[in-house]
Amino acid sequence: MSEPTGPSIDRDEVARFDRLAATWWDEAGPMRVLHRFNPVRLTYLRDTICRHLGRDPLAPAPLAGLSLVDVGCGGGILSEPLARLGAAVTGLDPAVTNVTIAQAHADEAGVPVRYRAETIEDVVAAGERFDVVCAMEVVEHVTDMPAFVRTACAAVKPGGLFFAATINRTMRSFALAIVGAEYVLGWLPKGTHDWDKFVTPDELRDAVEAGGLSVTDTTGVVFNPLTGRWSAARDTAVNYIIAAETPRG
Repeated sequence: MSEPTGPSIDRDEVARFDRLAATWWDEAGPMRVLHRFNPVRLTYLRDTICRHLGRDPLAPAPLAGLSLVDVGCGGGILSEPLARLGAAVTGLDPAVTNVTIAQAHADEAGVPVRYRAETIEDVVAAGERFDVVCAMEVVEHVTDMPAFVRTACAAVKPGGLFFAATINRTMRSFALAIVGAEYVLGWLPKGTHDWDKFVTPDELRDAVEAGGLSVTDTTGVVFNPLTGRWSAARDTAVNYIIAAETPRG
């Protein structure tokens, strides 16, 4: 299987995550921060989708009947729990090894996720559309953020939702997400992030609106060192999530 190409792909970024592929499901390994981050972003996605559609987020399968694409899915850390909530999930990643690891894990766990070594550009060009498009911790790793976001927005069905989680470009994010997380605490492999590629909420909003969607919410995500947990907050200086919707057809 050959790796896909596309205007938004940073080959160095893909290669780096490809080398880390075998560690995706090691909760004590290089991806441990994402495992700890997962509950807050999963809850945010579930609750926002259910609020948008008038569903009960505590129902057994609150996302049943919805098509969802997880762009830059990596090893499937987020894709699998979204599928467990009832969504028909497609995971996209340009790193072939990531997709192989993700599919093997989902198959072994009995979770129906379809993984594809494709880009969102491929998907949109083929005419595929989804009720929900997620680009979580992805936009800071592409070569052309505005173009990538516009394309991702084009994959959303009328009345659907787009989500993106990323890191703000502030001095605090440099201190915490790069110096602290990569060099002092060793939470992430050195070189995981490039501060110049971090995205401010205004920049992300502009890209989403250029894609024809309206941002409906921006929520910060903060880490509590006393509890070791992440939680939603009003502070967007470092990590944040946005939700946007398409006009209803």
